[in-house]
Amino acid sequence: MQFTAVLTHAEEGGFIALNPETGTTTQGETIDEALSNLQEATALYLEEFPLVTSDHPWVTTFELPAHA
Repeated sequence: MQFTAVLTHAEEGGFIALNPETGTTTQGETIDEALSNLQEATALYLEEFPLVTSDHPWVTTFELPAHA
């Protein structure tokens, strides 16, 4: 199965990885480590809570006005 991963920089360094289909979130010092940790966390989650649907989320961006 293919899943979505959203990666952002962590404040303390490294990366935070989120899987929006399951809500699992992990972190790692590198992108590869964060993704590997996310794969493991998502697999463990799915053992306990199987997905009912295989739909992928819509991922997009949006803007907010800048503060003056």
